[in-house]
Amino acid sequence: MSILLLHKSNASRRGHLAKAAEYAKENGDRLLVAVRNPTWEKDFADVVVSVDTSDIEATVAAVRALAATEQEPIRAVAAFVGHSVPAAAAVAADLGLPFIGEQVARTVRDKYAMREAFASGNVPQPAYGLARTPDEAVAQAARIGFPLVLKPLIDNDSGYFRRVDDIAELIEHFPVVQHGAWPRIADNPLYAWMVATYDSAILLEEYLPGAEISVESIVVDGRAHVVAIHDKPLPMEGPYFFDVHYATPSRLPAKVQERIVEVTAASHRAVGIETGAVHTEFRIQSDGTPKILETAARLGGGPVYQSVLLSTGVDMVAAVLDVASGRTPDLTPELEPTPAGFYLFFAEKAGRISGISGVEEVRRNPRVHELSLYRQVGDFVDVPPRVWQSHGHVIFAADSDAELVETFDELVKSIRIEIE
Repeated sequence: MSILLLHKSNASRRGHLAKAAEYAKENGDRLLVAVRNPTWEKDFADVVVSVDTSDIEATVAAVRALAATEQEPIRAVAAFVGHSVPAAAAVAADLGLPFIGEQVARTVRDKYAMREAFASGNVPQPAYGLARTPDEAVAQAARIGFPLVLKPLIDNDSGYFRRVDDIAELIEHFPVVQHGAWPRIADNPLYAWMVATYDSAILLEEYLPGAEISVESIVVDGRAHVVAIHDKPLPMEGPYFFDVHYATPSRLPAKVQERIVEVTAASHRAVGIETGAVHTEFRIQSDGTPKILETAARLGGGPVYQSVLLSTGVDMVAAVLDVASGRTPDLTPELEPTPAGFYLFFAEKAGRISGISGVEEVRRNPRVHELSLYRQVGDFVDVPPRVWQSHGHVIFAADSDAELVETFDELVKSIRIEIE
């Protein structure tokens, strides 16, 4: 049979595609990839079709044409990036294959619809509201209270998120977020529908203090299986929010982790996710209550996949493809998880990269399993709030939590992106 992967090119997913190619070969399957302007993706697939997965109708048409030429029937549909989830849902519906429904795919990409679904499912979450103008934002702030967080409505990772602490900051930064966020997601497959539905609205949310975590799950026949919980050891207090360091297994108390597992399953039910991989993020309150930030019907971004594999032995890419193919995934973890994590690095200022130092030093570190650079000398890079993706990652493991912390500290001092 053939496995179809709907994709948007992303350097941090190279390992995912490499594993998908290995999986297909081991199972006697063909791997088909649909992606706009393919480059390195050709190294991993039997067939690559160039199509923009932000155009759902064009993607469905391209897949129909592909299916008509394939000797092996397409029996599985998958996506490793959130951007391609709506297209994958539409293709799966057209082919009659397992995936989340098209309405569910829309809900998990629309932050306001997601909040409404969580509210209906009694999932603990921050107070929230919509605003299209500064006056509406001030009125919402009076109800929600300060500090609060301004967010784009369409899933945009951490780009143009902003914490504001008072009325003056709200009035100053509301138009910056509003005018910056919407144009940046014009290639989103739901963009036109979102503009028609929400105009130029921005989501306002209560700022939640506390430790931030991410939860990686595989849902099989409606049942959520939590594979790993990553702590985010560095404080994420704003004004901007971008991930730098993840570490697993979590150091949270066992009772708190049990509650996280319960609320994670409730969040999946609330938005209607009944199959596939799910990445969910929470803030843990002082009383141990996990309040949900958001959930996504995909694997965790970038090196989350490798970090989970190093720590638990569970291969989540293989699990996703198993579920999509009608096979039973192996979700049995190692008896004792290995401390593992990753470091995402950014430039300290915007500009053109003149050098990246510390690369060879990092690669010689025996605890480092992978160093991946998404940018190179000569590339122009930006900084938050105008950028959401890091410029590279380092994945590492250790024999103890203390060694993991020590390794992270070494990596932070080693890698430097020099800007002209």
